[in-house]
Amino acid sequence: MSIKIDASWKAVLEEEFKAPYFTALTAFVKQEYHTKVCYPKGSQIFAAFDHCKFQDVKVVIIGQDPYHGPGQANGLCFSVNDGVPLPPSLINIFKEIESDLGKPFPASGNLERWADQGVLLLNATLTVEQGKAGSHQNHGWEIFTDAVIREVSDRKENVVFLLWGSYARNKGARIDTSKHYVLQSGHPSPMSANRGHWFGNRHFSKTNAFLQSRGMTPIEW
Repeated sequence: MSIKIDASWKAVLEEEFKAPYFTALTAFVKQEYHTKVCYPKGSQIFAAFDHCKFQDVKVVIIGQDPYHGPGQANGLCFSVNDGVPLPPSLINIFKEIESDLGKPFPASGNLERWADQGVLLLNATLTVEQGKAGSHQNHGWEIFTDAVIREVSDRKENVVFLLWGSYARNKGARIDTSKHYVLQSGHPSPMSANRGHWFGNRHFSKTNAFLQSRGMTPIEW
């Protein structure tokens, strides 16, 4: 796995790429991709960073694992490739946007349009084996993505962090809440949403209101 990542992030994360854990992680991922079917495709492993340069980050959404079905994952959390049916969590995200902002369901679940506006769509683990959720956890990705969150928190101000579900909240322990805006709710998965922990959180309008209050352009969700 060659580290093909936007130059703005390469500078920020340089020490991570040199660390022993990342060398071991790279070897593991290379072997997995060589011997098994894994997602996303190799060129999209760092797509979240390529679509959202470090200096452009305004919002961070934390996911857990890439989708593990054929053709779904594209390197951005909760996002699927054009033409792929919407997964249940993404359907609930769009339902909340529709309720919160009055925006109709989009034709595609590809969230590159968000990332290009400054939304870092960060999965905690950036790769997965086909059909095996969580199969690449505990091999170093979590250390790397903790470092990403820490660097964004330390080096920037007035970033909105959207923490959906307990896993994202735990990752959010690295955020300096004195200089960033943190919104928490249940996860948009049907199990959580149907228990009343997701719908009505109004995170999308709250995010935009905060950005505008700081003189930044709101996100076109």
